[in-house]
Amino acid sequence: MKNELLIAMDRDHLVHPVTAWRAHEAKGATVLESGKGLFLTDRDGRQLLDAFAGLWCVNIGYGQESVVEAAAAQMRRLPYATGYFGYTSEPTIRLADQLAGLSPDGLSRVFFTLGGSDAVDSAIRFITHYWNARGEPKRKHMIALDKGYHGSSSTSAGLTGLPAFHRQFDLPLRWQHHIPAPYAYRDPQGRSGDALVAASVAQLRAKVEELGVENVAAFFAEPVQGSGGVIVPPVGWLKAMERTCRELGILFVVDEVITGFGRTGPLFACEHEGVTPDLMSVAKGLTAGYAPMGALLMAEHVHAVIADGPDNHLPIGHGLTYSGHPVSAAVALEVLRLYLDGGILANGQVQGPRLAARLDGLTRHPLVGEVRYKGMLAAIELVADKGTKARFDASLGLADRLSAAGYERGIIFRAFADGTIGLAPALTATEEEVHAIVDRLTAALDDVLDQPEIRAALR
Repeated sequence: MKNELLIAMDRDHLVHPVTAWRAHEAKGATVLESGKGLFLTDRDGRQLLDAFAGLWCVNIGYGQESVVEAAAAQMRRLPYATGYFGYTSEPTIRLADQLAGLSPDGLSRVFFTLGGSDAVDSAIRFITHYWNARGEPKRKHMIALDKGYHGSSSTSAGLTGLPAFHRQFDLPLRWQHHIPAPYAYRDPQGRSGDALVAASVAQLRAKVEELGVENVAAFFAEPVQGSGGVIVPPVGWLKAMERTCRELGILFVVDEVITGFGRTGPLFACEHEGVTPDLMSVAKGLTAGYAPMGALLMAEHVHAVIADGPDNHLPIGHGLTYSGHPVSAAVALEVLRLYLDGGILANGQVQGPRLAARLDGLTRHPLVGEVRYKGMLAAIELVADKGTKARFDASLGLADRLSAAGYERGIIFRAFADGTIGLAPALTATEEEVHAIVDRLTAALDDVLDQPEIRAALR
């Protein structure tokens, strides 16, 4: 089919996620044709270095034949098995067992979902059930971080701390609350390190006190705030928040949808500080984007309260048609094998410091206010004034300019609306590809800097 016809069909029928619909229709889609390693090829034949792993997810790169073979073999053997009525399939059982063994201590129970948003929705439902079963039905309020991202479904989007996911959706809901992000670069009091950790602890305590501890169910946090602009908290922050939740007697939920499966170095970002949450959501890197799947991991004590609660002879009414889908589970098992036995996790741990070293050099660029990173997850925050940290005026459309310049230079990255660039290359990246990412990114930044409107806005 001709590319022009595909673009026209897209314009007329396909609704894209997190997009200004009319603006997209005017611009038209870029149709991707194939992928291999870190590279994508579009229908115009342009080769693009994908420095964002699709959407933070293609951690093993494109074209891993063993994953394709695992999916095909499972489709031939058993393409679907329901988890209802007591049924399941071998790959689903094996995957649950492996995840329980690899995850932080105590997360022994696994509920499978289709992705991250419904993993968070499942967390919300199970948390509600947990406190009701414990005889504390007033505990309905949940707290998350400003600039946090916990999905875009009808309830998870309210925990997300980004205005775009609230606007015109009547969110957040009255029981959803946010405290400031541990964002050192833009902290209003200039705090960093231990001082910023202490501030977060105090803000969580204050919010719980304001709501009444008897009314608070849980606190949600990402180890690194991905969609909020790759905000990397100070060392010790996640552990301090875990300890505070324990002291307050509320559940601690860690969202590892982006950070899980080697993105920050270890298999899970919780490992950096020895954190064991009560619940942990995962997705993206679980199947490396090769098939839809997410999961909610649950501590044994949470599972026991629900399982042994009132009316425990009745079904616990939460389920999904495709929970534990056998093809997705087979894909995930092979992806886990590639991480652990195929050397991909170890390679990411080697390449992360190389990426960081190259990005540090970008701080000298006229557009760059700060670079920040954790493993193979990074951000470059652009500013119009390095002294005041003032952002570019929104009317300049900096994100669109960056994306267009990147495309011309043959690189895909995430250009956030506030002028931050997000990077999340596959863990399979070679040293040469790491250098190519930064070289192409630098060239794109130079191209944008050369635009008269941008240069005129610099102060």
